[in-house]
Amino acid sequence: MKWFLQLDKSLRQYLLVTFNYWNFTVTDGALRMLVVLYFYQLGYSPLNIALLFLFYEIFGVVTNLIGGWLGAKIGLNRTMNIGLALQVVALLLLTVPSDWLSVAWVMGAQALSGIAKDLNKMSAKSAIKTLIPNDQQGKLYQWVAILTGSKNALKGAGFFLGGLLLTTLGFQMALVLMASVLAFVFVLSIVYLEKDLGKAKTKPKFSQMFSKSGPVNILSAARLFLFASRDVWFVVALPIYLASTFGWEHAVVGSFIAVWVILYGVVQGVAPKITHYFSSGHSDHGHAPNGKSAVLWCCFLTFVTGLLAFGVELQWQVQWFIGIGLLVFGAIFAVNSSLHSYLIISYAKEDGVSLDVGFYYMANAMGRLIGTLLSGWVYQVYGFAACLWIAFAFLLLTSIISLKLPVQKSDAINLNK
Repeated sequence: MKWFLQLDKSLRQYLLVTFNYWNFTVTDGALRMLVVLYFYQLGYSPLNIALLFLFYEIFGVVTNLIGGWLGAKIGLNRTMNIGLALQVVALLLLTVPSDWLSVAWVMGAQALSGIAKDLNKMSAKSAIKTLIPNDQQGKLYQWVAILTGSKNALKGAGFFLGGLLLTTLGFQMALVLMASVLAFVFVLSIVYLEKDLGKAKTKPKFSQMFSKSGPVNILSAARLFLFASRDVWFVVALPIYLASTFGWEHAVVGSFIAVWVILYGVVQGVAPKITHYFSSGHSDHGHAPNGKSAVLWCCFLTFVTGLLAFGVELQWQVQWFIGIGLLVFGAIFAVNSSLHSYLIISYAKEDGVSLDVGFYYMANAMGRLIGTLLSGWVYQVYGFAACLWIAFAFLLLTSIISLKLPVQKSDAINLNK
């Protein structure tokens, strides 16, 4: 660990936060796949399996709202460590004999996991704001993009890992192994993560959980509809559609979704280069994005989603159309997500950054919850094309809301460095 301790303090803290986030994310993706596959083996229907994750999403809404206030009050190092500890407990709760795994028990464990995930995510993304000087917005954009992109790529890898561990070790032993790894990460975090990281200088009031910042509120509303537009077709409808309409094996469905998530994460990680290229061509210097960038990329995503919905409606070469179309959607959505993730860190106030970030990710979790619930119901009643048309409508709303985002001046950034 000598080399680690010799690094610049900000870089050392960033690497530790990222390491924590990476390990947590792999277990989160693996746990989701383990639960889906294992309970499918036990005879649960796809919609019933989706309902097992209901508390995971509901508690995500509450956790982001309260967690932002908590992070500002007690420090982001503590909220991150609490998240790691809760995930260990959630994993161990599912190692009980299969006869004990009632729906209520699993939903309770998933609720804990949802709380843990959002405490960890809020802490990791808020921490970056405290490590980058306010006049280096380009660097902030790059660090946020790397953290966000790597997280989603590793979540996709976690899907693969969950299936592999289920096959090789079985459900209980896979969970014990993941809990052991996270417990080790938890100890490292306790020892090396800076004390009082992100703790507000003034004690925040509980009423401050709700953001009073206009740009944060606008961006939060846009984020809600952005993520609802993805999950309304992705969470329940897509896996069932691929299996029932195309006759794909469950392993093939899982692999396709895992590859989609990994590629999504890779694009998120290089989003600064993509937005730089389209905004300033081949010059060496670009600018950190602003509200105008968010509007343009959301309009692009809306157009692609409309084409995708139209193609599915007409059933035109639908297997190829969906396969390629969803990959294109994923790439453009990844850029939108990365832009938003940067903008919230940029808009958030420096003192007690987690208050604004927590409120914003509360809206994100609310969008995921709305999308998840609509995904099962709309698909069952109206079909997959209807899910895509609703996604198109949500993206139109996102574009309209984003018009109100401020266009801020940003420092130049050399993206080739």
